[in-house]
Amino acid sequence: MEKADNLLAQAKSNFENSSFDSALVMSYSAAFNAARAVLFRDGYREKSHECVIRYLEAKHPEIPSELIALLDRYRTSRHGVLYDVRYSATKIEAEEALEFAEGFIREIEKIIE
Repeated sequence: MEKADNLLAQAKSNFENSSFDSALVMSYSAAFNAARAVLFRDGYREKSHECVIRYLEAKHPEIPSELIALLDRYRTSRHGVLYDVRYSATKIEAEEALEFAEGFIREIEKIIE
């Protein structure tokens, strides 16, 4: 969870500096690391980003399905930022990703505690 918090701080800094691609990627990375914490707590390690999402869907019904769906959506957006030369995150997309990551991390903290 410490890694998730550090990445969230980076996402906020990137957003404040109008680095929207970086803010989106760091927001997703923060949420992803929070999700990984659940796997680690359960005794597993991840093999892929998509597998983490599928694991949460299958094994943790206490996580709202809409949050898991958003995690998957931001996984796809992250992929677009990193690998699609035509895609750039907008300010609104980056802001929404940041808000999502903050809420997702809070939700995961409830489970981990």
